Amino acid sequence: MAGRRAMRPSGSSMRGVVARLAAARSPAVSFLVAAAAGAALVGGVYFWLVVSSFRLPDSRAVGCLPDGEGSWAIGMYYGKSPLELRPIELKGRSNGNSSAWPVANPVLTCATPTEGGYPSNFVADPFLYVQGDTLFLFFETKTVSTMQGDIGVARSLDQGATWEFLGIALDEAWHLSYPFVFKYENEIYMMPEGNKKKELRLYRATKFPLEWTLEKVLIDKPLIDSSLVQYDGLWWLFASDFTRHGIEKNAELEIWYSNSPLGPWSEHKQNPIYRSDKSLGARNGGRLFIFEGSLYRPGQDCSGTYGRKVKLYKIEKLTKEEYKEVPVNLGIEEAKKGRNAWNGMRYHHIDAQQLASGGWVAVMDGDRVPSGDSTRRSLFGYMGFLVAVALVTFVGFVKGAISCYIPPSFWVPLTRRSELSRILPVHRFNLKIRRYSTSIGRNISATKARLSEKTWSNTLFFCVIALIGIVNVCIAVHFLLGGNGAEEAYTHQGQHSQFTMVTMTYEARLWNLKLFVEHYSRCESVREIVVVWNKGNHPTSDAFDSTVPVRIRVEEINSLNNRFRVDPLIKTRAVLELDDDIMMTCSDVEKGFKVWREHPERMVGFYPRMIDGDPLQYRNERYARGKKGYNLILTGAAFMDSEFAFSKYWSQEAKEGRDYVHKNFNCEDLLMNFLYANASSSRTVEYVHPAWAIDTSKLSSVAISRDTQKHYDIRTKCLAKFASIYGPLPQKWLFGMREDGWDK
Repeated sequence: MAGRRAMRPSGSSMRGVVARLAAARSPAVSFLVAAAAGAALVGGVYFWLVVSSFRLPDSRAVGCLPDGEGSWAIGMYYGKSPLELRPIELKGRSNGNSSAWPVANPVLTCATPTEGGYPSNFVADPFLYVQGDTLFLFFETKTVSTMQGDIGVARSLDQGATWEFLGIALDEAWHLSYPFVFKYENEIYMMPEGNKKKELRLYRATKFPLEWTLEKVLIDKPLIDSSLVQYDGLWWLFASDFTRHGIEKNAELEIWYSNSPLGPWSEHKQNPIYRSDKSLGARNGGRLFIFEGSLYRPGQDCSGTYGRKVKLYKIEKLTKEEYKEVPVNLGIEEAKKGRNAWNGMRYHHIDAQQLASGGWVAVMDGDRVPSGDSTRRSLFGYMGFLVAVALVTFVGFVKGAISCYIPPSFWVPLTRRSELSRILPVHRFNLKIRRYSTSIGRNISATKARLSEKTWSNTLFFCVIALIGIVNVCIAVHFLLGGNGAEEAYTHQGQHSQFTMVTMTYEARLWNLKLFVEHYSRCESVREIVVVWNKGNHPTSDAFDSTVPVRIRVEEINSLNNRFRVDPLIKTRAVLELDDDIMMTCSDVEKGFKVWREHPERMVGFYPRMIDGDPLQYRNERYARGKKGYNLILTGAAFMDSEFAFSKYWSQEAKEGRDYVHKNFNCEDLLMNFLYANASSSRTVEYVHPAWAIDTSKLSSVAISRDTQKHYDIRTKCLAKFASIYGPLPQKWLFGMREDGWDK
């Protein structure tokens, strides 16, 4: 017969194609594996250098977890007037049991109910009830088990310096908040927000403050943030309708009036008073109050984010037919430390009340993050991760596709020519496929050749792709593992406190000082920075970019003893002596402060030394690491009790040592260690390991001790001198003794 059988590729040719496929896949797979390993390395390095320095959420914690609604806490304020309130840390209230000299805001956090057995993510909407010298604080606590608000209550016997959590005062099957508490005809009532029930309820205390019963439903409407006030012979109710949507959400205000807080209630003629501008403070921000005959209403500015800040309004006209209010100054200084302040991003509620003494006390809530922050961080993190994965996959696919050239014969059967085959449609289709595949093969070969060339354009292309991938890996690590980005202060015994930073410098190091002040003034627990100016023309305080007061203390003589001079203007017991050329994270500083508060009788610092030998010899930290312990802390970066340390340093017994320090212009830190050791038989030093620290003096020519060996020789002589006067230093303290691992 003339017809011939179509022929397929031979077995050997098929094996060759498969081998080429495998060979092409190998570099692509290798690239993907290498890229994944590189991404993991980059992420790990970024986490170690940046993310690990932040205070991260405790994965074992049962409360205080990241929450889309925020991380609200509550602070105390005092003043002679409700228009001139100051935070508790400026009032000078202290608590020796928690080493809080002074007590600082916030005084109540999610940890308060959590430690009391009611795990909470945040506390907000505080209302006071004053009963003689006792303060009761009612607040919303977001319970972890149900993820809804309950009403908690705490008690203070010292006007707000310390608080005892009593328990949950009110718990319903729906969300509760804004627990407006008041007294009427010898009964104590609470009017919380419970809009999910679509009604405004009033509860009466049957056993104050923990037992309540439903008294009645005041209004069949889902009103939120409802506040009562008795004024001009009537009871007035200010609230917002939660069913509003769009531009009216958080922008609506209604007024109701009655002869009694128990009702019945009638609507104001002008309702709704507001309904379109969130920045006007339409939604209530706490209890209305009367001062010097005038009525004031706090409202929430919800522009930008929910609860951005409290605005205060003076009500000029309030009748059944008319209402007029004008904005006035709230009188509370806004936080300047951003996320490093407990109320740095928003504060939306205040309750100010007058005490029997005539003074005013207030509670305010605040948050260090905007609304929806945890959700937003998760979204950015996963987007960064997906972009990085997409880039790696794309480059790997392109590399594999270019390396993998498949001949047309793999796709199209080989046929022998015949007259019959030329006229068959299958043959014509095969020819088209072969032409297209040949064209694609030429393009792939040309692209492969171009990408294989070692040109600057190819190098730049892959460098840009790699840089974009690295940036997205860092973004993913930062947002998914980096917490809320705040370098938060730690509590001790449930309380916050503050310290003063003291640094010593002179005119040649002014640029160091400006960096120093700008950075450390943002740390949450820093109250003031004192600059000990040893010589030269001193700057003014306004020369610095600082969020806290900066005081320049000009000394008469240039002496290292000035570092520890007794300063009655320092208002905190805790002082951080820190050289102006040392830069470390605020998180590490806060760790050191917490450790000092646990043991205020010790010096707590960041640079350990091991002093031993016969005779004693001064060596660096590497020697202490080799010895696995330390017995001295450099006071160029150390916390101490200013009252004890400064008075001890300037005592008569320390005079000979001070004279030696002044003569040699060195060793003031060694002298302080000997004085501490001489004053106690117990442990006097403790070390905290910083995540990282930079010595900025290495970037300039103004370092005090650039000749290291000469510096060490002088200090070795100092050790012999001080040991002969004050006795030996204590024995070695091991690294890694703390459970939290901060001293490793």
